[in-house]
Amino acid sequence: MPHLARRLFVLPPDLEGAARSWLEHGERTPRKPRFASSVVLLRDSPTGLETWLGYRPGESPLGVVAFPGGSLDASDDDAVGWLGPSPQHWAEQMGTDDVGLARRHVVGAVRELFEETGVLLAGPDLSSTVEATSTAEWMKAREAVASQEKSFTEELAKRGLSLRTDLLKPLVNWLSPDFAHRRFNTRYFAATVPMNQQPSILESKGVWGRWVCATKVIAERDTTVLGDEVGQDNTVGLTLGQLMVPGSEIMLEKMAKANGCIAYLSYKRTPHVYQPRLVDENGTLMLEVEAAKTVAGEPQRER
Repeated sequence: MPHLARRLFVLPPDLEGAARSWLEHGERTPRKPRFASSVVLLRDSPTGLETWLGYRPGESPLGVVAFPGGSLDASDDDAVGWLGPSPQHWAEQMGTDDVGLARRHVVGAVRELFEETGVLLAGPDLSSTVEATSTAEWMKAREAVASQEKSFTEELAKRGLSLRTDLLKPLVNWLSPDFAHRRFNTRYFAATVPMNQQPSILESKGVWGRWVCATKVIAERDTTVLGDEVGQDNTVGLTLGQLMVPGSEIMLEKMAKANGCIAYLSYKRTPHVYQPRLVDENGTLMLEVEAAKTVAGEPQRER
């Protein structure tokens, strides 16, 4: 059982109103969270692990700058070709008895990753993955899935493709703070980019997205470099903690200290739900998180 350390994070600007209202009117019943999946894309580089981050317009429970992801969809229940670990195995890995929900999270993770980046964890069999997903035809398919004009499962079936669930690794489970107006219960997964695929932002909705070096982003966390680069009204002049939810920041920290993709992905994680809590620190509202002290790539088990 790892030691959990108390960590304090700044309250992102888009949560301030909800936090003050929660305190002023007394704590009420939290809004029901929607289930969501998010995928941390990884690749090795000479300067350390790199991951794909994107800008999210609106008040996303995943953060203004976040890993690809979003809420689960009714179509995530549809029949789909399935390769790799069974939904039952996934439920065990994720620490839930709800096999249907575990399956939805996996389908939702692969779908959201495809919509937002074009990276498709699918293939005709367990020994191959689809290649060259950067074409205009694939962008059309992404747009159709994103606008719900066509379902993700239909797009796969049409091309004779099945989900490669063996290419996903479960990471952690984060629950939005009780006071937030929009709440997610998010399952994070990790994956590397299959051969001959490259991530790209969605033509109709994408604003900014790119590979970032985790070590560099963490080293510059107290500066406004990233927010200024994204260049949006709600990012310019903001530090990492104001752009990201605590869960994403903690995952970036672990990536920055990990000894490459294989070490990060093979790390044993115990299922545990993390949730930031609103606290008043000497008159400043902050988010408190109990997070594991261990680091990905070290031999201990992380919680």
